[in-house]
Amino acid sequence: MIAFAPTAVFLLWFCWGVRQDRRQFRNAVLLGLTVLSLSFALLTQVDRLPDNLAVLVYALVFLVPVLAIVVLGCFLVVNGLTMVRKEGRRPANLLSGLAGIGIFAVLALVVTADYLGGSDAYRSFILAVVLITGYVAFLFLCFLAYAFLYGRIRVRGDVDFVVMLGSGLIGGERVPPLLASRLRSGLRVQERQIARGGPAPVLLVSGGQGPDEKLPEAEAMGRWLVAEGADPDLVLEENRSRTTTENLRFSRGLMEAADERYVCVVVTNNFHAFRAAMTARKEGVRGQVIGSPTAAYFWPSATIREFVAVFWEHRIVNGALCVLLAVLAVVVGRGW
Repeated sequence: MIAFAPTAVFLLWFCWGVRQDRRQFRNAVLLGLTVLSLSFALLTQVDRLPDNLAVLVYALVFLVPVLAIVVLGCFLVVNGLTMVRKEGRRPANLLSGLAGIGIFAVLALVVTADYLGGSDAYRSFILAVVLITGYVAFLFLCFLAYAFLYGRIRVRGDVDFVVMLGSGLIGGERVPPLLASRLRSGLRVQERQIARGGPAPVLLVSGGQGPDEKLPEAEAMGRWLVAEGADPDLVLEENRSRTTTENLRFSRGLMEAADERYVCVVVTNNFHAFRAAMTARKEGVRGQVIGSPTAAYFWPSATIREFVAVFWEHRIVNGALCVLLAVLAVVVGRGW
């Protein structure tokens, strides 16, 4: 049973981290380490199984992931084409397609490595690509799994404010479907709290005016909410922010000015919820983040974009680990 000791340690650490503050990326990594250590522990027990069952377990452990990677690559390429067709060729819309192509490129390197042979440098290069790709893939799976889990942890109790994060406007003045989804979800939070007998929370809409916009996003959001039946006296606008960080920072200032002991819930789209929660923690916002629905075809690219942003926020640690993996690849590659 000693093989399961690391799993128990990571699991307890993960549970403690979630209890302390669920808005930490560390929790995502601990969840991944828990699953990874459990998988290794289970593999150490395979020799105790009957031969036919052991073969099945090995097939599931090694064959299924390879097939899943191929299927994922195909899905991402197809999704990339869909994104370009529906959203245009902006760089952000190319992410899922590029990720799919990258998966097949790495697979091709691995498959052809033995056939091409080559120098120590070539073998070290392939090993470095595999190790660094594996590290990034592990972090992405951690991010994906924990973001999914975070989005399903319910926010309990009454709140004083429902903060809705802004986004770009159509034609510089109209609320787009993506933003309307956030506003609709925020309005439902208010309606549900009132329905169960709680005090009506203030709807705090946050978003400044971009260079190509005719009015602040907050103003357009406020108009949309009032048109949908919200009480104008319960709509508060924060119209100076340009980024998610400023959304949360300036909104916190307004909430603290009204009540230093405030509790809020922040609403954004589901693909953005976990990263927004991490930002809210850094900015000292007292509240969790919930996600509103997003079009299925838009979700993969948006999620990859969120992960890239989180990876970049921790660029010093990630860069150092990637360098260490590259050095390890050089050392191992010489004896390959």
